[in-house]
Amino acid sequence: MYNGQQPIFILKEGTTRTSGKSAQSNNIAAAKAVADAVRSTLGPKGMDKMLVDSMGDVVITNDGATILKEMDIEHPAAKMIIEIAKTQEQHCFDGTTSAVVIAGELLKRSEELVEQNVHPTVICEGYRLASDKAVEIIDSHSFEVDDKMLKEVAKTALTGKSAGAVKEFLSEISVKAVLSVSQEDDDGVIVDLDDIKIQKRQGGSIRDSTLIDGIILDKERVHSGMPRSVADAKITLINSAIEVKKTEVDAKIQITDPSMLSQFLEEEEQYLKSLVEKIQSVGSNVIICQKGIDDIAQHFMSKAGIFAIRRAKKSDMEALSKATGARIITNIDDLKEDDLGFASKVEEKKIGDSDMIFIEGCDEAKSVSVLLRGGTEHVVDEVKRAFEDAIGVVAVAHEDGAVLTGGGSVISAVSRDLRSYAEGIGGREQMAIEAFSSALEVIPRTLSENAGLDPVNTIIDLRKAHSEGKTNHGVNVFEGGVKDMSKAKVFEPSRVVEQAIQSASETAVMILRIDDVISSKGTAPMNPEDFDGMGM
Repeated sequence: MYNGQQPIFILKEGTTRTSGKSAQSNNIAAAKAVADAVRSTLGPKGMDKMLVDSMGDVVITNDGATILKEMDIEHPAAKMIIEIAKTQEQHCFDGTTSAVVIAGELLKRSEELVEQNVHPTVICEGYRLASDKAVEIIDSHSFEVDDKMLKEVAKTALTGKSAGAVKEFLSEISVKAVLSVSQEDDDGVIVDLDDIKIQKRQGGSIRDSTLIDGIILDKERVHSGMPRSVADAKITLINSAIEVKKTEVDAKIQITDPSMLSQFLEEEEQYLKSLVEKIQSVGSNVIICQKGIDDIAQHFMSKAGIFAIRRAKKSDMEALSKATGARIITNIDDLKEDDLGFASKVEEKKIGDSDMIFIEGCDEAKSVSVLLRGGTEHVVDEVKRAFEDAIGVVAVAHEDGAVLTGGGSVISAVSRDLRSYAEGIGGREQMAIEAFSSALEVIPRTLSENAGLDPVNTIIDLRKAHSEGKTNHGVNVFEGGVKDMSKAKVFEPSRVVEQAIQSASETAVMILRIDDVISSKGTAPMNPEDFDGMGM
């Protein structure tokens, strides 16, 4: 009762509310749980997760973003941690697990400070200072990249995945693919990964995967009478249907004589024949149509020796235009020889249990395709995820022109430098910066734990190496101890580490500032204690 009056509650019945330290500890616990869920997948010795959805579909992966995406998570703070993985995946293509693990550790360290009566806003300010300083330190450790190093970047991304056994083979394909589609302008190098089409097909081994300087379509020719292979292909891309045009308004045709019916059908046939003749007259011998192709038109095309595909995807049409130099046309009457594209060969091949179309040997291919193979559906799915990470990090390293040594070496260097930086910062923010510094060591610690090494000894060896100025030394997960990562050729793009630290600290700060969680989803009964202070 308030001054003898009945309190007025402004929240719906069934609403639950958690506030103060219990709200913070709940949020931190949820974030730590998400980080712990993916922690064992980090590094070359990381393990995989099997995820089974409500429909019984199985995904086997150690890709952090995929694991978190497949998990059905309800808690709002946990969802914020998943956003880190999404952002990391979109901007850097790798480092998703690292980003999530760092965020979980930052929150764990902040909880210890809150228990020592350090105010959350002070911790947030310290974390912001530490994050900004960390980016400066990372820049000082980065060095320029060349084409040889791009291959090492790809191999580092593939290490620890199920495709790691053939990382040499896949890294070569990924570097060739990225360099084929990269373009330079006034702003520097730009790589549009949409220009690399990835097709997967189960059957065969991973080593059967191939890079095509052109496009692979998961289609087959429309008529069995057409040639299976066309050399020196002159390609027409059409985004409208090759069939008799329908009137836009309802129309009736009255036929009073059987000869009129045959004349009508003959007229339709002549119209379709004229379309095929028009295509033939400009020298085209391959037609790729975004819409349908009439059966009669297919017949005329097969007689003329034209190779045709129908119902191609819009994205494939655009990729074909880039690869072959063909213009996409809408009206066949407007078709000119200049509109045709060129490929040295268009062929239908049987891959696995179905046919695929290979359009290869494009003169100035600005779009390429990769066909990935694998023994089973789950294997080829995981190979595709690993390969997408590989081309992603190669593209990022090629665009930025800067890489770092991996194996937790740069993270350890940042951690050490932040400790020195904290000593020059007055006030309680110093405690937060020191906590940030300690939190970063979760990466080398987790790498050693996942490799079955002693994490304490590893951290001690790492600190000793860095105190002697060996800043390129990181965790040697294969033999134990520490090792020069530049000699071991373990490299990753600087953007991956920068983004991981920044997004982890920003999310940790956001979660840390929350001291009240009001949820209308709950089915808990109305309890006045839950709404203390909400009365009016």
